[in-house]
Amino acid sequence: MSPALHAALDRPVWSALTGGHRHFALGAALAKRYPRDVGPFAALADDSREAWDALGALLQPGEAVMLVTPSAPPQAAGFALTPLDPVLQMIATRAPEPSTLPLLVLGAADAPDMRALAELTNPGPFAGRTHELGEFLGIRAGGRLAAMTGERMRPTGAVEVSAVCVHPDFRGKAYARQLLAERTRRIAAQGDQPFLHVYPSNKGAIALYESLGYVVRTQLHLTRVALAP
Repeated sequence: MSPALHAALDRPVWSALTGGHRHFALGAALAKRYPRDVGPFAALADDSREAWDALGALLQPGEAVMLVTPSAPPQAAGFALTPLDPVLQMIATRAPEPSTLPLLVLGAADAPDMRALAELTNPGPFAGRTHELGEFLGIRAGGRLAAMTGERMRPTGAVEVSAVCVHPDFRGKAYARQLLAERTRRIAAQGDQPFLHVYPSNKGAIALYESLGYVVRTQLHLTRVALAP
């Protein structure tokens, strides 16, 4: 892996908003964020007072965004910073075999079902336009959305696998494994590095990811940021 890709993965939100997701970016040179209905993530160019002021200009009173950083950000006057549980960043080391299931590419017409499944299973933040971040794959059974996974951040040279979720009525069928494998394979086939984030306590998910060739690259800090009351 190149030094440039390592640097991009260390700061995945900033790299995405200045790279593959720059068309979503709100803000300017010192601070950027995703639109509220796309996702809660934001990033700073650096830890300067000017960058924090630029981020503050992007926030509404009572609103919070999330920073994903290699080290915990320093406290900044005028802001309420709440450290959240850290996450492990894992990268794929091989491309799995193609899925044997009839997977569907989900689109705007599927968005209500996608959001309902995300709200039921809580795979992470999923807003009204989150499905626009990249290609989502799903499995339908009896007309119901049984499982899905998709793409989230797109740092230059990499794509994050996200929203891996299965409806409780359809667990035990290896749907998550098949979807994750196919999503990983497609990202690798286009020449990008597949990666994902997982809480260290989620041992079952980590075991699944490792069985598909993912390894831990680093641990990143999550920080909730809002304007000070």
